[in-house]
Amino acid sequence: MIDFSEVIDANRELNILQSLKRYRPPFRILRNYHLVDNGVEPEATVVLRAGGREIHEADTGVGPVDALANTLKKALKPAFPFIEGVRLVDYSAKIHESRSGTKATIAVTVVLSDGDQIWKVSEISQNINQASFHALVGGYEFAIVNRRRGKQGR
Repeated sequence: MIDFSEVIDANRELNILQSLKRYRPPFRILRNYHLVDNGVEPEATVVLRAGGREIHEADTGVGPVDALANTLKKALKPAFPFIEGVRLVDYSAKIHESRSGTKATIAVTVVLSDGDQIWKVSEISQNINQASFHALVGGYEFAIVNRRRGKQGR
């Protein structure tokens, strides 16, 4: 059985790391994602820099979040092959100010796991897809940083 207090707050850890002058993110988003959702098979596109290369990738999914996750993982996999084993295990979106209706700010939380550890990342935006994208980016960044940290500790 899992103790839910073991779920790592990746936002907190990444914020601390990102405050250090010596921190270098393992990848960088070069252009905002593009998402085309025809209601049947959404397609996402992303351009990022990882492993010294500029990578332009696209992929589809069963929904917009799946398409974004698939695209990011496809782009990151050449530099970080283990990213394929990182899975989304929970997703939630909550409206922050209900009076704003469909213009409300949305908080998205993703919970990811590599099979050994579980971590969560939350992001806020007026665009649910944008919040989802940034939460996934943070989740994959944490996976890479955490993996590197584990190897250094051995």
